[in-house]
Amino acid sequence: MGYQQGLSGLAGAANHLDVIGNNIANANTVGFKQGRANFADMYANSVATSTNTQIGIGTRLTSVQQQFGQGTINTTKSSLDIAINGNGFFQMSNNGVTTYSRDGVFHRDKNGAIVDAQNRNLMGYAAGPGGAINTAATVPLQAPTTNIAPQATTKITGQFNLNSQDKAPAKTPFNAGDNTTYNYNSSIQVYDTLGGAQQVSMYFTKNAAGTWQAYAGVQGQTPTNLGTVTFDASGRISSTTSAATGQPTPSLGQFSFSIPNASGAANPQNLTLDLTGTTQFGGKSGVNNLAQDGFASGTLTTFSIGADGKLTGNYSNGQSALLGLIALANFNNPNGLVNIGGNQYVETAASGVPQISAPGSTNHGTLQGSALENSNVDLTTELVNLIKAQRDYQANAQTIKTQQAVDQTLLNMR
Repeated sequence: MGYQQGLSGLAGAANHLDVIGNNIANANTVGFKQGRANFADMYANSVATSTNTQIGIGTRLTSVQQQFGQGTINTTKSSLDIAINGNGFFQMSNNGVTTYSRDGVFHRDKNGAIVDAQNRNLMGYAAGPGGAINTAATVPLQAPTTNIAPQATTKITGQFNLNSQDKAPAKTPFNAGDNTTYNYNSSIQVYDTLGGAQQVSMYFTKNAAGTWQAYAGVQGQTPTNLGTVTFDASGRISSTTSAATGQPTPSLGQFSFSIPNASGAANPQNLTLDLTGTTQFGGKSGVNNLAQDGFASGTLTTFSIGADGKLTGNYSNGQSALLGLIALANFNNPNGLVNIGGNQYVETAASGVPQISAPGSTNHGTLQGSALENSNVDLTTELVNLIKAQRDYQANAQTIKTQQAVDQTLLNMR
């Protein structure tokens, strides 16, 4: 009987060494989960009534169990490296075959699809117009290779301080080319419907009555007389009067005007100058805030991944757009998944059906962009296990050797 126990022990120790060796080999594999060899004893079938005389016949490997503990997370310089912090798997698809993975190394292919090293598509929820997320079904996530369309400027927001101690210019009338005919000016770049840019300059001239006259225009155009800005005793705008109508502007602090555009763009371009928040305090005239709502066309430069799975594209024109939401899959029994290699798992009846949801939802972890989850293999522990498995192998070999010696003794009896 010693041969059977010894041989099963050798097989078990060899299996244990295989599992340990695989763990060590994958110590640097992104998202790898260490395996653990599980064994059970074996007994021969017996009809004996006594259970005190049973002698085991060895051991057998019952399973290699994946240990789905969290691996450490390291930051990287790639915006499409993604780490899962907590429960869940990336859902991947390749020619209709769905797999699941913790490996977060992704890139964009020539068509703009986000894929892994084996060109499997990363699945998630698509973003519709205005960034609305459609959670009806997961789809391959895309990062468009086309430029983001330009947006024409419609509004300039300017918050200035106009020096209350300024005097009305001695020289009149106003002339944009003569800085002695106005008290202060500032400019900002605006965009037309094709993304073309030009500078809009704003001028402010103090009147003898203590009010301010506002002008705006582009180079090569005589600035438009927008109207009059009046401040109260606290230095806040109290009224604005349109030069075109002689009536108060429809909205306090806001003037409408138009500028010419280059061939092909919408012409003229209608703009609103919003001076809400402009003050008249003692001190040098200057800009507190100056902005506009247009932008030129832009190319996709980088990505950002939110903890909630939102995939945002960042463009060369300073704009950003929501491209989609990365979905995570979780299982009631992750150990029921089958590892098919390539850092991929497939579901089975034992794992249960995947629960697909957004990162951060119930029983689903969060994501970290520009980061990767390391293997959860502890090399120190594995090297200790390696020594133990080696000794197990040697001990079982000794069992066989001892049985051989016993057999030889029996053969020598004459």
